[in-house]
Amino acid sequence: MERKPNVVLIIMDDLAYGDLACHGNPYTRTPHLDHLYAESARLTRYCSGPLCTPARASLMTGRYHLRTRAIDTYLGRAMLDPDETTLAQVLQDAGYTTGIFGKWHLGDCYPMRPQDKGFGEALTHRAGGIGQPGDHPDNYDRESYFDPVLNHNGEDKVYAGYCTDIFTDAAMQFIEAEQHRPFFTYLATNAPHTPLQVADEWVQPYRDMGVNENHARIYGMVENIDWNIGRLLKKLDTLGLAEETIVIYTSDHGPAGNRDSLPEEYIRYNAGLRAGKGTLYEGGVRVPHFWRWTEHIPAGYDVDAVASPIDVLPTLATLCGATVPTDRTIDGVDLSPLLIDDTKREDWPERAIFMQWHRGDTPVRYRNSGTITQQYKWYRPAEDEPDELYDVMADPGEQHDLAGEKPDMVDTLRRRYEVWFDEVSHTRPDNYAAPLIAVGSSHEPQTILTRNDWRIHGEDGWGDEHYGSWRLEAVEAGHYTFAVRFSQPVSGSVSLKLDGSLYERNTSARFSNLVLNRGPHRVEAWSQMADGTRLSALYVLVHREQTGG
Repeated sequence: MERKPNVVLIIMDDLAYGDLACHGNPYTRTPHLDHLYAESARLTRYCSGPLCTPARASLMTGRYHLRTRAIDTYLGRAMLDPDETTLAQVLQDAGYTTGIFGKWHLGDCYPMRPQDKGFGEALTHRAGGIGQPGDHPDNYDRESYFDPVLNHNGEDKVYAGYCTDIFTDAAMQFIEAEQHRPFFTYLATNAPHTPLQVADEWVQPYRDMGVNENHARIYGMVENIDWNIGRLLKKLDTLGLAEETIVIYTSDHGPAGNRDSLPEEYIRYNAGLRAGKGTLYEGGVRVPHFWRWTEHIPAGYDVDAVASPIDVLPTLATLCGATVPTDRTIDGVDLSPLLIDDTKREDWPERAIFMQWHRGDTPVRYRNSGTITQQYKWYRPAEDEPDELYDVMADPGEQHDLAGEKPDMVDTLRRRYEVWFDEVSHTRPDNYAAPLIAVGSSHEPQTILTRNDWRIHGEDGWGDEHYGSWRLEAVEAGHYTFAVRFSQPVSGSVSLKLDGSLYERNTSARFSNLVLNRGPHRVEAWSQMADGTRLSALYVLVHREQTGG
């Protein structure tokens, strides 16, 4: 019986289409990625993002992120519904061993962790990045990409070295350990996302070129990524696995800070694409996307069919002999005919990709929304702004708004969006409500509640001055301990509100022997400081006590 292909899926964080030398960047040195580019089929109209969690939710499920509850990057809106079936689960069911190394950003608490969603081996940071308020408390205190605390299969541990190197080392160790059976390796670096930290040896050559400091750091991080990808590809060669491994390389969205309003000297090269992260202009959504499978996928082949993260799961399912879930809508299409046979492009059917993202608990019709076809993009940056229309085939830089010239096309694409928006908005009975965080489970003896997952009261935010509470699901009834941690020393009383009960401590931030019945609960914690200000909890650590209940 012929062995199924291995899969190595590599995704960067905030890496721009134009960050690679093979895409024309005059500064970056990316020889290993340039070589991978030359050996791959390249999806040149791959539209990802426009932000981290939405892209990753679609990549993992084959579904538009608005179906999955993972609709934003923080404040309880970055948790994948536990009912969703992931790519890792699909491949695991097909006999694959599975490992994730790096960024998950789809839920840090049971049952939404990667090890709950199909990954047999998991080495990750929490939340959206190392040092963020949702990451491990010790990382937040240090905010360093060096020697971070990472979570390995549910256990926190300090790792020595630089984050991208650590994740790549772990991915290679996994590949070597699992080389005799089909494996799925998901390497998801948190670079080159901010903070822009990397060893100075990677940065100095770009300073010497006269590149400004921010871009020198970004390019240093990109070159470090390239070096690590080179190491991983060499590992496949050394183990004799290169020809039987599908390697996919991509990014979650375009670059941060690459906005129309920035001064010219601060806009890094992005191959002429407009704007960046968070927008639906090409600079925000078009990213590198390469597929290499020696002797199966033609090398040096550009596939210009419009595509999206939703297509990765059904495509890999076909190539790997796996079964796509049939109990739910899979929005993506199987791209394998295009990848394997370039003559199929001539008869490929017309399709549209739909996009929407903005802050807030509920998506708002027309706000930062778009319909992308092979030739045109209809875009509404905000619900109270006019429609825009671009011929992205002829004008990839989106410099010529055709909305006034082609009103019928605007109406057609807007109506297609409206039908899509209405349909995805009714995927779940409770619409976009965030999943509850499970506590008291044997799968996770201690749950860390972070601001990444709290539900805010009032203005969006995760600072000390913002107000937020966590919505929990007690898996087992019993007595629980809540330990509160703040971003700074407290000078007043500490309060914890559990459902309708308020508890206060003058000298301690630990609340023990609190009774939770099985089912939903709500908890909030803060300190009333001596100067009269309110300091919200940074973390609340929850565990069920062994006695009682």
